[in-house]
Amino acid sequence: MEHTLDRREFLKVGTAGIGLGLVSTLPALSAPAFKGKLHKALIVGTPSESNMKPLKEAGFDGVEAGITSPEEAANSRKEANKLGMSISSVLRGWAEFNSDNKGKVDGSVATTVAALKAAQGYGADAVLLVPCRIDGVAMPAPWDFRVHFDDNTGHLTAVADKENDKYRPYMDAHDKAYDMSRAAIQRLIPVAGETGVVIAVENVWNNMFVDPVHLAHFIDSFKSPWVKIYFDIGNHVKYSPPEHWISVLKDRIVKCHVKDFKLNSDGHDGRFVDICDGSVNWPVVRKALDDISYCGWMTIEGSDDLSLQERSMRLDRIIKGLV
Repeated sequence: MEHTLDRREFLKVGTAGIGLGLVSTLPALSAPAFKGKLHKALIVGTPSESNMKPLKEAGFDGVEAGITSPEEAANSRKEANKLGMSISSVLRGWAEFNSDNKGKVDGSVATTVAALKAAQGYGADAVLLVPCRIDGVAMPAPWDFRVHFDDNTGHLTAVADKENDKYRPYMDAHDKAYDMSRAAIQRLIPVAGETGVVIAVENVWNNMFVDPVHLAHFIDSFKSPWVKIYFDIGNHVKYSPPEHWISVLKDRIVKCHVKDFKLNSDGHDGRFVDICDGSVNWPVVRKALDDISYCGWMTIEGSDDLSLQERSMRLDRIIKGLV
């Protein structure tokens, strides 16, 4: 299976998002009609009245929380309910499922169990999980990946148009991470079912699942409603347009992180920037989410130099398809 990147086409549409300082000064257009409602959230540590009330006043509907005890999570849920807010998910983050140290693998599984139980206490329905990281080996630049894999095993057969031999250590490391992540997540599925909380896999520049078709294949391999995707919109820009990922991943996506990334003028590399200041074509992304009938949470990650009110306003425009 092949991952097709067309950076020139991305840059054509991406320029609509690069000059947003000018666009934001233009008169507002009528909002497009969308099928589903999206909800606004920010990330906090342990939710409390003191850190949620300002968010509520700024127009946010809920928060994403960290790992805590089920009892403390239940107390946070009560405080959120008093404010008319929800705790949408738990940020479990990085795991070491591909470690050669069995203790680290077991520890990563145990931490994820704790995250699932915390989510149950919060009343959240998903845990963000980054299964592992691959580094220390040669691999293609993000824009040069051309991924092919075996449908039966999920193992990589090629990652570039040519010279794949030099990338064999990366492919071997990816295959190992694929297999060990599958084994670890299989151990977690019963706990996910008991708690009623989805394990939502995220790609966070961990050099794993750089292609949406391959990521979809990994999720589908579990044949479980408890394993889905947490899609970070900004994390995928350097690989290919996020709307392309959305169109492939479809209803496997259960949560979205809202970040922006500004590509360099040649379309390669770049840096994270405040939302609406980068290369993400937000109206196109909004339509892509609507096309897959996504009705869920849009949680801003970063943009911390903006006020709560500014972040809320920008997210409103994204949700309305007006950026």
